[in-house]
Amino acid sequence: MYKIIEKVFGWSYPLFKKWDFGETFSSYLSLLLNILILSLLAYSIFLVFRLVLVRAMIFVAKKTKTKFDDLLVSNKTAKYIAHLIPLLFIYKSVPIILENFVYWESIFGKLVGIYIVLLSLWIIKTVFNALKDYLKQNPSYSDKPIDSYIQVIMIVLWVVGFVIIVSKIFDISTGKMLGTFGAISAIIILIFRDTILGFVASVQVSLNDMVRIGDWITFDKFGADGDVIEINLATVKVRNFDNTTTTIPTYSMISDSFRNWRGMLNSDGRRIKRHILIKANSIRFLKDNELNELKKIQLISAYIEKRQIEIEKYNTSHQVDKSLMINGRNMTNFGLFRKYITQYLSQYPGLNKEMILLCRQLQPTSQGIPLEIYAFSNDKRFENYEFIMADIFDHIFASIPYFSLEIYEMPSGKNDFVE
Repeated sequence: MYKIIEKVFGWSYPLFKKWDFGETFSSYLSLLLNILILSLLAYSIFLVFRLVLVRAMIFVAKKTKTKFDDLLVSNKTAKYIAHLIPLLFIYKSVPIILENFVYWESIFGKLVGIYIVLLSLWIIKTVFNALKDYLKQNPSYSDKPIDSYIQVIMIVLWVVGFVIIVSKIFDISTGKMLGTFGAISAIIILIFRDTILGFVASVQVSLNDMVRIGDWITFDKFGADGDVIEINLATVKVRNFDNTTTTIPTYSMISDSFRNWRGMLNSDGRRIKRHILIKANSIRFLKDNELNELKKIQLISAYIEKRQIEIEKYNTSHQVDKSLMINGRNMTNFGLFRKYITQYLSQYPGLNKEMILLCRQLQPTSQGIPLEIYAFSNDKRFENYEFIMADIFDHIFASIPYFSLEIYEMPSGKNDFVE
């Protein structure tokens, strides 16, 4: 190839000198003519290769089933390669055209070489962008932080490109450049601290499967509550349920605590864990006439009858003095209410009966005694889950007066104390 280039550009100077144009004039005239020829040839090479490469890639993309080559077309990879080929031709031609202009040959050669390095990196970037888009369309990789990996590779390539460019500008060998680069690594680490932390974090997040694209996460520190839409080297983007976007530093995913709801979404039910406060002074023993009235409640009618028989048998066998209700065994309105709620939950169609289902009493507080519902809804969708939970507690609130219980409410004014 060198001999061909020499024949194309090496004929003008001897010819002008033969015509007695003088050595200096022949040199400049030959230079101008060769630059004109080089420009025309380079542009012609560009047009030919752009036409051939672009059409060839489009043809291949249409014939193949894979989407990767379609993405190469959309990222204009062939067009950038078509730019690179005439640049290589120019780079090889510069030493011949500027043979008599050593100073300008050095400068122009370095500029063309730098442009080739940058263009090569840009071509690699378009290939990786196409690869990123292709992998994101693949369900197997849709939840992986592809952006982070591509960014890491490109950072490494840009560092290599930077070393090559600096070595060309200052005529330093690449080995010496790498040695110098190692000496200033502390400064580089300081400059790229967030990038390095982000890379380490993104690798840990991926390997430990802490978060995926599409996961619903809650991160109170950053006010995030929504779905993860992007994971890259520096940040994790979350689209909140109010359609705002929160950007979280990737390294915060391993340095701070956040909640990932993926386990709940993949499980058989979504947990309902909510309590109401019962006034302690409304809890009391139930008399026989009250129990007879409560037998009208179908869910606990059989239970009351069974318990009455057991309690009466116990009190009789132990000769309990029932002149006072506190003596012996008795049923309380609170205990019976708990049993009623348990029965109600066990037949409620919106709950998963294969998972934990209970109504329990918690540690008493200064506001009353907490009665907690602990169950799992069949439907995990937000709006349906909220409906199920509200429906259950609507029934609980409406049922409380039947058992002569009261809910604690914070007094709002003086009228609250009037009997």
